[in-house]
Amino acid sequence: MKRQLRNHVAALCLLAPAAFTFTALPGTAVAKPAAPEVHSLEVTSDNGVNPGSHLRFTVEGTPRARASIRIRGVREPIALRETARGVYTGEYTVRRSDDIDTGDKIRAILRHGNRTVTASYDVPPGLRTAAVAPPPLRIERFQVSTLERVQPGAEINFTIEGAPGATALVSLPGVPNPVQLREVRPGQYEGSYTIRRADRLDPNGRVVATLRAGNRAVTANLNHPLVVADNRAEPDNRAPVVRDLSPREGEVVAGAPTVVSGRFGDRGGSGVDPESVRIMLSGRNVTGDADINPRSFTYRAPLPAGRHTVDVTARDRAGNTIRRSWSFEVASAPSNVPIRILSHTDKAQVDGNVTHVRGRAAPHASVNVRVDAVPPVVGQFGVAQQVFSRTLQADRDGEFEFSFTSPFPVPGTRYDIQMTATKADVTNEARLTLFQRQG
Repeated sequence: MKRQLRNHVAALCLLAPAAFTFTALPGTAVAKPAAPEVHSLEVTSDNGVNPGSHLRFTVEGTPRARASIRIRGVREPIALRETARGVYTGEYTVRRSDDIDTGDKIRAILRHGNRTVTASYDVPPGLRTAAVAPPPLRIERFQVSTLERVQPGAEINFTIEGAPGATALVSLPGVPNPVQLREVRPGQYEGSYTIRRADRLDPNGRVVATLRAGNRAVTANLNHPLVVADNRAEPDNRAPVVRDLSPREGEVVAGAPTVVSGRFGDRGGSGVDPESVRIMLSGRNVTGDADINPRSFTYRAPLPAGRHTVDVTARDRAGNTIRRSWSFEVASAPSNVPIRILSHTDKAQVDGNVTHVRGRAAPHASVNVRVDAVPPVVGQFGVAQQVFSRTLQADRDGEFEFSFTSPFPVPGTRYDIQMTATKADVTNEARLTLFQRQG
């Protein structure tokens, strides 16, 4: 059975000033078991239903559904958006072509999967009565929780008290988007914001609260600092440090693209300001090409051979300055030095169970060695078995040596030896084949 609103006088005020709202149970509800439910509908208006007035709808019901409003006399459905769990809101501006009259229906519709519920309400009588002037829009109290330090993960809580039925926003200096608050009870709005690493929150900037209703808005500034220092704590008068340098002081690196990096440390301090970091490399300012954040810096580029000096300056948020300088060397590209085998000729024969091999490559080159043994099998193919695998370091003259033991020193066994020498991105390979001597 459809039901009229209980109090027509209160219903008349519903669509006149913005300060009045109504909340009612649905007149009719058509649903199947386990279907979504509409618990209540709330409507506010800033000028009745006269052309140009703004209607705001709030429906409470089953969460995670699709919600809309249909009004007889309005052609298009009004879509709502779920702004909190089970709370759907939306707005509509009355047009001159709309024809809303007493007895018309307002239907709240929820769709969840393939199930739909419709709750019908009656438009209250007297809606054509001329609207009275809305009450003044005002903010009576604006409160923000203070912080001891601006850092990622810190949470800021907001409370605004003022005119009900408005949209409440808080603008933070250095945060690109305003924070929208929720009306938890008529005229009281609450919300919070968690500081992110990408934020550039200025603790000394203005924190502004805004209440907006239709085309009217009012603002208020926070009357106390966002960050309240702990007077019991010692002042931050220690400069930050730069550690974990790469390349290290005096290190010789290859001529490939060189990575210059370091980490900032400011334990117990206010943290390094990324905007203050300056990186000079061999007299050239490379700050704009570096990746810088409050914890570290990284610069990557090919550098010419020779000695290079790095000079890094930075400042923490308390104004303490650090300067760190160090140098390293980029090695010249080595000449192509092939691998030479000093102990054996290719396809030579060896005796005994242990074979000793000596060779020469580039000085201090890294030499990877692998030996496979292939025993002779009469009437069949021999199956290779790895008997040695190791990475060696050539000495300053480039010489290296290794020994391997055959698991089956059968006459005729073949040893396939593969050697790969690498230095400063230059690679050389060599192969050697040896045979177990016949008895």
